[in-house]
Amino acid sequence: MTDFSGYCIEDLSLGMESTFTKVISDADITAFAGVSGDTNPVHLNDVYASKTMFGGRIAHGMLSASLISAVIGTQLPGPGAIYMSQSLRFRAPVKPGDEVSAHVVISALDEKRRRVTLTCTAHVGDTLVIDGEAMVMVPSKEARPA
Repeated sequence: MTDFSGYCIEDLSLGMESTFTKVISDADITAFAGVSGDTNPVHLNDVYASKTMFGGRIAHGMLSASLISAVIGTQLPGPGAIYMSQSLRFRAPVKPGDEVSAHVVISALDEKRRRVTLTCTAHVGDTLVIDGEAMVMVPSKEARPA
């Protein structure tokens, strides 16, 4: 795999896996609020968030979930993969400063239709914060752009 080309369907096998890890910073949360328009004070306001069940600010669930997209789009299957669907269950909050590890594992392959199903999880330490499943389309060797 080169910097600009991900795996082709013919190169993939069940059980292949990859992980992307990132510390979620205050700047990430603020930037995500700006890009998404989600300015819920539980993400941005310490005083408000301190009175919630979380006892402080939490990251947007979709910000944490976007790390799954980072794995899929840059590592496995990588560049050229096209998202078709994603299911997510948010299991625990992510707080500013938490290190989130997003992990994907190939759980099904449909070579004829060029579809890959991935089991997706994200953890903060030993705590599962997200789980779900993604389906992506990947190019075949014959259909890969030059």
